[in-house]
Amino acid sequence: MVVAAWTVSDTSAAERIMEPLDQSIRVPATLDVSDLPSVAFGHRNTTWLANVFYMTIEGMMFALMFASYFYLRTRSSDWPPGHYPPDLRYGMINAVIFLVSVIPARWIQKVAPSGNRIAIRNGLAILTVFALAATIVRILEFTTLNCRWSDDAYSSTLWVIIGLHSGHLATELIETVVLLFVSFTPKMEGTRLADAAINSDYWYFVGITALISDFLIYGTTRFL
Repeated sequence: MVVAAWTVSDTSAAERIMEPLDQSIRVPATLDVSDLPSVAFGHRNTTWLANVFYMTIEGMMFALMFASYFYLRTRSSDWPPGHYPPDLRYGMINAVIFLVSVIPARWIQKVAPSGNRIAIRNGLAILTVFALAATIVRILEFTTLNCRWSDDAYSSTLWVIIGLHSGHLATELIETVVLLFVSFTPKMEGTRLADAAINSDYWYFVGITALISDFLIYGTTRFL
């Protein structure tokens, strides 16, 4: 009887195992995405989101330096302490450059989704000229700060702020030049079009941080 029970048990187990094999094979559900665009622009692009995170991190670096600057201001009755204020000439020229450069940057963003390579190329060329001009003026700007980086805490902070921004400006110049070269090739399509639009977002970041830095460097030394 024990042997019979084992036999019946084994038979039942085998039947349960074979049941799924007797069922018809299901066809997996599929989703037709052939009508979706091959590239997305704006917040639908993951590279755009990565760029936002990057600008957030870099923005925190600027915020820390700005906070350090204002902290030093609270510790001194004279500002700038023991120095003449930085000369306005090159700082104001660069401020105008950054403000006007928003026009070609925005133009690139508008034409990038259309895939018009000639329009994108022209926009990138103009933006490259602005970035190059801002870089040259920035080099001259270092000569009119009226302090050396090693003079005191104020001087060191001032040089770090303008140096930090200069690094971002140089990075944006290189990126814009690379995209300009790509625009002369058939590779300026798909994700490269989105890259051109995202590059404009980063230029806005460089411009905004430039204007804030100018306010600290040239405004607070005269009116605060």
